[in-house]
Amino acid sequence: MDRREMISALAASGALGAAGLVGVISRALAKGDLPPGIHQLDGNATVNAKPAQVGTPLKPGDRIATGPQSRAVIVIGSDAFLMRADTTLETRGAAGVLTDMLVAGGRILTVLSKKPVAVKAANATIGIRGTGFYLEVEPANVYFCLCYGEAQVEGPGMAEPRAVKTKHHESPLLLSEAGGVMRADPGPFRNHTDTELVMLEALCGREPPFMKDGTYPSGKYG
Repeated sequence: MDRREMISALAASGALGAAGLVGVISRALAKGDLPPGIHQLDGNATVNAKPAQVGTPLKPGDRIATGPQSRAVIVIGSDAFLMRADTTLETRGAAGVLTDMLVAGGRILTVLSKKPVAVKAANATIGIRGTGFYLEVEPANVYFCLCYGEAQVEGPGMAEPRAVKTKHHESPLLLSEAGGVMRADPGPFRNHTDTELVMLEALCGREPPFMKDGTYPSGKYG
């Protein structure tokens, strides 16, 4: 196991603890040991329809898909993603910087650096800037939890975008369309954890904001 694989495994297991994890990965990033790509893969995945493995490089413009009972942790530029089973992510960007992402199906946890990114999920469009969020794209609706930060949700028939601002998972939404109109209804918190967010941010040399206010670990969000 090389240094990059070892750090990715420690990140996924939580063995270092939050503070140690950020420090170790930040130093690795400074040395260039964590290039953009697939950093952890349980099961199978493809990149642009070709079989992928740990170490497969990634860039904006790639299409990444996980198979059944699979899980992938990936980095593209200064952004990181945890893709659960049967998830498809299509990316767009320029000069190595992500500008657009389409979640064609599945479940994905994402942390982004401070830049505008347009996220498409079914009929919903979400404008994000430097934040963490979780999506589940299902046939009947889209589950969206803005873990922290600010976003704007748009969809068919909405009179105006729905502004969302959170510090710690306060406003999960269920986005559904009926009669040509997108609804944004309150939803439950589900299926992602603060520990996963810490791991993803650490892969980019950052900390989630909730680590700075003393609320982590809370036990409430895992």
